[in-house]
Amino acid sequence: MIRALFVCGMNRLRSPTAEQVFSSWPGVETSSAGVGHDADTPLTPEQIEWADVIFVMERVHREKMAAKFQKWLKGKRVVCLNIPDEYEFMEPALVELLEEKVGGHLKR
Repeated sequence: MIRALFVCGMNRLRSPTAEQVFSSWPGVETSSAGVGHDADTPLTPEQIEWADVIFVMERVHREKMAAKFQKWLKGKRVVCLNIPDEYEFMEPALVELLEEKVGGHLKR
């Protein structure tokens, strides 16, 4: 089982979309969170510890996560997807982009 954590700024559009898309993949468990101070689901150390791989949507999310959670990130695989904040929740173009960029990381 691969535990994938998806992180964006507010946990409203990109990371919840990714969580939903990959939750139905066999052998994959998903969660999502945001690094913004008023994220719908703020990132926690427990989520980081739970995850096998962490996907951030933009470099700034990795930087914010590292600044706040450095000690929990030791040894964690963090992948930056470089997906800008220009998509709506479950927008087909976003789903396609996520499948293209994330898919290979979730196959064993």
